[in-house]
Amino acid sequence: MKTGYINSLAIMCLLTGLFSCNLAFESRTPIQYRPQVEAALDKAGDNRDELEKALKKVPEEQLEGMSFLIAFMPQHDLDTLTADYLLENVALAYQARKEFDWAVKLPKVVFLNEVLPYATLNERRDNWRKDFYKRFAPMVKDAKDIREAIRIINHSIMEEVGVKYSTARPKPDQSPYESMECGLASCTGLSVLLTDAFRAVGIPSRIAGTPNWTTKEGNHNWNEVWVDGKWYFTEYYPSGGLNQGWFLPDAGQANPSKPENWIYASSYQKTDIHFPLVWDMDIEYVSAENVTSRYLELYQAQQLEEQMTKDGKVKIQLIMFRKKGCSMGDDRISVEVKAYHNSNLLYEGKTPSPEQDMNDYLTFYADQGSEIQLFYPTADDLMHSEKITLEKSQTIRLYYQ
Repeated sequence: MKTGYINSLAIMCLLTGLFSCNLAFESRTPIQYRPQVEAALDKAGDNRDELEKALKKVPEEQLEGMSFLIAFMPQHDLDTLTADYLLENVALAYQARKEFDWAVKLPKVVFLNEVLPYATLNERRDNWRKDFYKRFAPMVKDAKDIREAIRIINHSIMEEVGVKYSTARPKPDQSPYESMECGLASCTGLSVLLTDAFRAVGIPSRIAGTPNWTTKEGNHNWNEVWVDGKWYFTEYYPSGGLNQGWFLPDAGQANPSKPENWIYASSYQKTDIHFPLVWDMDIEYVSAENVTSRYLELYQAQQLEEQMTKDGKVKIQLIMFRKKGCSMGDDRISVEVKAYHNSNLLYEGKTPSPEQDMNDYLTFYADQGSEIQLFYPTADDLMHSEKITLEKSQTIRLYYQ
């Protein structure tokens, strides 16, 4: 009887200890991720200990990031990823977030979904972040803003990693080091490389693409970067700037009624649709967003500009700053501007505010060679007028004081 009592007491103590550990573990996990994290741990099987170790060892300020990764982790990663792998990835992502000014300013949801993840599609899970930080952080440490950092990496990555496009690559869905080992990659492999390079220095990036063009046979993948509240496209071989690329006429004619022609953007967090992987259409664990409409709009804007140019029009972009010498986005001011030609109102609108993207301008078209007169208010409560002869497309800076 005494022995049975002691055994029962020991079992009760063991169960109490385990229950207490679970309570402590659950109380530490951010409440918004608790159900998903617990479900993920249950699905991890023999690898559960590694994931719990990662959750227990991660610093408090990085716990939300670790919880986010585990909450939305694909099954094969739940089965295989180690605590050390996850802890290093999370630590370096948060380090970049603190170090680079553009990363400090990121909304948390963008950092978690487009900087923190260790992978983008179904590529092999390489431990790339530390190496890529060492390669690319020195390049962008003196960049004045995120746009300059993007340009630097865009124009440096091929020489740095030694990879070029080739249909002779071993497979389409190569990881960074698989591509670097052979020096060749598909458009997908190149996109994985570039997104990882961006993420290593705190630049939000994801992969976009289509499983099948509407205009022709074939597929393509490329990159997107998040700048000042908007997504822009770029790719491993830059075409001159953001939202400039050979594929826009094809992407801009995607059929929005057919999912096989949609433009998709990858997402680590679970969504209602998945990113179609043309090399293995049975894989459905890579989540995605349907961004087709944005490419349709971009292409329509490009077509309008080309048509205006053919019709002898020039594009005028207006931006107003508080005073001369200002150049930062926060120095802008929104005021009503009217443009007249031969005393006839040609256009009116408001210049962009500090909250709008730095690439947003008050834009209109006018006949090349014509003279227009601008009217706008100034700080002295007077209406200022300014005459301009339109010899070519131009951006005009106005000043409030």
